[in-house]
Amino acid sequence: MKFTKKNINLTAIIKKFMDLNTRQLGNYLLLPVSVVFYLLSLVRKFLYRIGLLSTYHFDVAVVVVGNITVGGSGKTPIVMALVKHFKQQGKKVGVVSRGYGGTHTQGSLLVGQNTLASLSGDEPLLIATQSDVLVMVNKNRAQAVRDLITQYQPDIIISDDGLQHYAMGRAVEIVVVDGKRRFGNGFFLPAGALRESVARLKSVDFVINNGAQQAGEYPSKLTPKSFINLSTGVVQPLDFFEKTVCHAVAGIGHPQRFFDTLSELGVLVEPHAFSDHYAFTEKELSFVQDYPIIMSAKDCVKCRQFATQQMWYLYSEADLSDDFLTKLDAKL
Repeated sequence: MKFTKKNINLTAIIKKFMDLNTRQLGNYLLLPVSVVFYLLSLVRKFLYRIGLLSTYHFDVAVVVVGNITVGGSGKTPIVMALVKHFKQQGKKVGVVSRGYGGTHTQGSLLVGQNTLASLSGDEPLLIATQSDVLVMVNKNRAQAVRDLITQYQPDIIISDDGLQHYAMGRAVEIVVVDGKRRFGNGFFLPAGALRESVARLKSVDFVINNGAQQAGEYPSKLTPKSFINLSTGVVQPLDFFEKTVCHAVAGIGHPQRFFDTLSELGVLVEPHAFSDHYAFTEKELSFVQDYPIIMSAKDCVKCRQFATQQMWYLYSEADLSDDFLTKLDAKL
């Protein structure tokens, strides 16, 4: 795996040299650092609880969709499913994000169709372009919420991630759990994947299980819908690449899940895994073998500037249970 200066970060380095889902020597060596991380997180939460650090509350309901681990758990498709749900109710929806992987650092940025992924980050651009919704990026999510309310008067705001951003008040907390990997090796960062204790799940409003069944958790599944050509916009059915050798490109938190999905659709996969939020270049996707290139929706927004007719992405939607949506509406 090659890490460029632009993409390098502590979590990526750790993932490169150890598996956060297992307990190896490297994980144990980092346990003292994990203890410090855990204690600092407890102190931080305590300071918010007693009011020494301020939490900003809003007149508009904020729904946080987050997790207690690092890495991809499937939050963004669920955010997009919630946007669709609330828009069907006639509500004006806004989304806030810190814009991870983007270069924007000062103030709030409203993400539009022509925004560069390198500026906003890939997930905010994906949400804005595929859901046609207001997306505001700011490292300070509370400020992003205030700016959305002041400038656009939404009826409801969804925060893509931000469970640990306690400065931002919220009406509802939703935690997304990877149904297969769950909580990794059970250690806190950097020895493991945990940002917060598993006990945190007891205090949130809903826990969504992405890809499996678990008592007390609402099931969700990412369902493929079609293949879409990145250059022309042509839509093809799911059997279009059946028995066809294709380059599968994934710069997401759990690339193997994407590769497995393509294999289940009959694609003969040549896998190319990159680090999460990887900033692709045209050269990196110029493969010797002239096979079709299939990527995830999150990755495709970073390749629009050099898209060719060989490039496709798999369009998928997160299915949410009627029971969950009914209870969520009641909570709001």
